[in-house]
Amino acid sequence: QLQLVESGGGLVQPGGSLRLSCAASGFSLDGYAIGWFRQAPGKEREFVAAITWRGGRTNYADSVKGRFTISRDNAKSTVYLQMNGLKPEDTALYYCAARSSATQSYDVWGQGTQVTVSS
Repeated sequence: QLQLVESGGGLVQPGGSLRLSCAASGFSLDGYAIGWFRQAPGKEREFVAAITWRGGRTNYADSVKGRFTISRDNAKSTVYLQMNGLKPEDTALYYCAARSSATQSYDVWGQGTQVTVSS
């Protein structure tokens, strides 16, 4: 069974940092791009960042550029989202998802990890 499992969320003060992890099980991430998305209460889900598996190319939403960094560990089949300079508006449920090169759609989703930024 193809699964993505997120971890690393929590409560942090404004200006703080968290590192989210997205681990794959049941399939190889080779050939997939991995994206991070987030959804705040009452808002639509939005794109945060993505990374290709083979080339390591990245792209970011404007709202997180310069603060968040997406990276991958091929050996561990894990993608990370390092979040620095967190703001209250970053509070959301964060999901990772896998997009296959065949379908070009995000077909596999994790269950999400909650990030709360509050003093």
